[in-house]
Amino acid sequence: MGRVALVTGGSRGIGAAISVALKAAGYSVAANYAGNDEAAAKFTAETGIPAWKWSVADYEACKAGLAAVEAALGPVEVLVNNAGITRDAMFHKMTPQQWREVIDTNLTGLFNMTHPVWPGMRDRKFGRVINISSINGQKGQAGQANYSAAKAGDLGFTKALAQEGARAGITVNAICPGYIATEMVRAIDEKVLNERIIPQIPVGRLGEPEEIARIVVFLASDEAGFITGSTISANGGQYFV
Repeated sequence: MGRVALVTGGSRGIGAAISVALKAAGYSVAANYAGNDEAAAKFTAETGIPAWKWSVADYEACKAGLAAVEAALGPVEVLVNNAGITRDAMFHKMTPQQWREVIDTNLTGLFNMTHPVWPGMRDRKFGRVINISSINGQKGQAGQANYSAAKAGDLGFTKALAQEGARAGITVNAICPGYIATEMVRAIDEKVLNERIIPQIPVGRLGEPEEIARIVVFLASDEAGFITGSTISANGGQYFV
């Protein structure tokens, strides 16, 4: 049995591709999901990857969920913080609830998931924490003050924690995807997609979830042990940092 990897939001979209790629690379994978029971059951049936349900916005639920995963599979050595939500609105119309829900999931969720596994990683002198941020955490996006703030916060979290984990053999890195061909992006009006979004991407296409998954597999590997505190942009040339 390989190292244990846990992917939050791991049964759909980019998270599902990451879960599948890690399993193919020899990891024992657990997928977390928040609400779509039907999609999670279908994912498990198709891939054989078990899925556990809890909200990453709830610290105690994260502790309990992680304990259940570790009881079934063993200590989590690779954590992929992928779970995220959107509650888009122009700022003058954004409600405190829309702000709070996105921050609680997309930023505080990283604390809630990483904090319980961190002591074990330190004790074992090995760990991989991979945070899925966003191009909009790098450049900002109108109508996404909450989302952009959270995803930018993910990058600060990554850089700070990387410094703490380095001597304990723990690497912490972030990936910032651009527009990826997930169900959510494919649901955008075709005219908007083809006339306003894709023309902004120099490579002339959407990214594929598997392209993000391959970066995760590399960062999780022993070969990536000298890479920590880094942000990898995967956006087809749409934005350079």
